[in-house]
Amino acid sequence: MKLTKISVFIGLILFLSFFDRITAQIPANVYHFEEKSKDGTLHHELKLDADYYVHTVYKESPAEFIKTMGGYYKTSGNNLMVDLEFNSNHKEDKITSINVPYKLKKGNLILEGAKPMTFTPTKLGTQDLDGKWLMTGRVTDQGEQRRDTSRPRKTMKYLLNGHFQWIAYNTETFEFFGSGGGTYEATNGKYTENIGYFSRDNSRVGAALSFNYELNGKDWHHTGKSSKGDPLNEIWTIRD
Repeated sequence: MKLTKISVFIGLILFLSFFDRITAQIPANVYHFEEKSKDGTLHHELKLDADYYVHTVYKESPAEFIKTMGGYYKTSGNNLMVDLEFNSNHKEDKITSINVPYKLKKGNLILEGAKPMTFTPTKLGTQDLDGKWLMTGRVTDQGEQRRDTSRPRKTMKYLLNGHFQWIAYNTETFEFFGSGGGTYEATNGKYTENIGYFSRDNSRVGAALSFNYELNGKDWHHTGKSSKGDPLNEIWTIRD
């Protein structure tokens, strides 16, 4: 009888442990939260796929980029733990990692920090270019010029469910060189970015930039004109 009770108890523990791991899985998506303050509304945007987290804060009216941070994450129980690769406020706050409790409720993601935030998921769908891409080179009159993506200085584009963001940063020094993002559409070789925030120039918010794209294996060939109107021919490679 005692053996049976012990077996049931152990089985219950294993079940609860398994159930806890299941509930801890955060669905890949882009989540939004609006924070009201005396200075206006702060828009929080969270991008999470299976292993990468980016949290960006900005204002819409007037347009103002506030901050962004991101890196690879994992969950343990109901804790979200992020090993940051970049943090635009690193000079001020020195933050290189995040550990915050969370829960999922009715499809929403609730971060239960000092100020709990309830993020709602986006309803936009997946598209051709969804993924994490590293800038790996350019095409010039002399041909392809590739760069080493293992070096700490990186430029990454993170596209997920109709949203895009590029970030330029250094993983060793935590230097931050800029970021911009918003929504995007990619279909039949045409790629359009609608800028929602831009750390280098708030006046660019609201602009729409159109490009051509071609997928070749793990490479994305990106051609058109930059936000300044300069011609570009870039190569981005999917990040494994």
